[in-house]
Amino acid sequence: MTNSAYISDDARAKRNVTILVMAQAFLGSQMPMIFTIGGLAGQTLATNLCFATLPISLIVLGSMLAATPVSWAMQKYGRRAGFFIGTLAGAVGGGIGALGLYYASFPIFLLGSLITGIYMSAQGFYRFAAADTASDEFRPKAISYVMAGGLASAIIGPQLVKITADAMVIPFVGTYLAVIAVNVIGSALFLFLDIPKPQPPAHDAPKGRSRWELITTPRILVAVICAMVSYALMNLVMTSTPLAVVGCGFEKNTAADVVSAHVLAMYIPSFFTGHLIARFGVEKIVATGLVILAGAGAVALQGVELENFFIALILLGIGWNFGFIGATTMLAGAHEPSERGRMQGMNDLIVFGGVTLASLSSGGLMNCSGGTAQDGWTSVNLAMAPFLMLAGGALIWLALRPKDA
Repeated sequence: MTNSAYISDDARAKRNVTILVMAQAFLGSQMPMIFTIGGLAGQTLATNLCFATLPISLIVLGSMLAATPVSWAMQKYGRRAGFFIGTLAGAVGGGIGALGLYYASFPIFLLGSLITGIYMSAQGFYRFAAADTASDEFRPKAISYVMAGGLASAIIGPQLVKITADAMVIPFVGTYLAVIAVNVIGSALFLFLDIPKPQPPAHDAPKGRSRWELITTPRILVAVICAMVSYALMNLVMTSTPLAVVGCGFEKNTAADVVSAHVLAMYIPSFFTGHLIARFGVEKIVATGLVILAGAGAVALQGVELENFFIALILLGIGWNFGFIGATTMLAGAHEPSERGRMQGMNDLIVFGGVTLASLSSGGLMNCSGGTAQDGWTSVNLAMAPFLMLAGGALIWLALRPKDA
């Protein structure tokens, strides 16, 4: 498929990618900020400590619920409008979160988290926007470069937390005020984005495939399954990692180091993932990602020594990168521009629906499936197996289909 309705040349695509990389780096920094302190802030407000991480789950839930409306807005009014909606929601969510902390109200704080999920949903479309004006050859590289911007956000966000967490009398209020500033300042980047708004189809033009026809298209179905499995399993294991590391006798700072190594492994491969896709084909890179995810689980099951945690989480990050960027590239090339709004919204609804379930179930598997932290960690990693078999089986099924199908 070609995006002839959008493509002029890759000079424009490269300019758009530069802007989106900057947005991923600066605006995206609010997500590690909030994910770092969300559970800690929730712990100070929740009457039941079992609900301390509920703010993080509500962010993911908000992203899932917002995926379809945000995608519709981008289809109707353009990418820029959708991204402005995201930054507005990020600023409002940060403000409500700060109010929740100021008034020591857990419900208000949770409302802010839910609204913040709208920003997270809009950020998820950066990768699709990178493909809009790109040629078929440049498309996987464009998506990969934008995802690589997450490396900078993973560095910027924690540094901002260190500066702002105790900057005010009430802990973490300063961080949420900083989130507002990040959204207000960062939204200016989208003024320079040059992605044409989709032209409304003529009355007699084909309407494109329905959502059911899209999701039952084999290549699209497999892309969605692989994206969901890659992202959900990464979230499942990463969420439990700090609990497992500390529960197995290591320090909190050590847990932070393991998570940092994981985040670096998530984004550093983005500098060459697109080149690998262009050279070897997207299906092989997605399959490699699933194999690496399985390797992460296998290493984790070998023991709870510190090197097991580091190696498993590094493999988890690399596997997510190959699987998710590969699946995104596969999806971006499998639908027409006129189908973009409903297909990409449906994709992120399904993907983040899986991530939401993984986020909610991770703590339960870790804390309620055995008497020790090691038992819980074993359960978390064993839970990966059926979903990896689902995604692997889907890829094999697609490969075995007749080429003319």
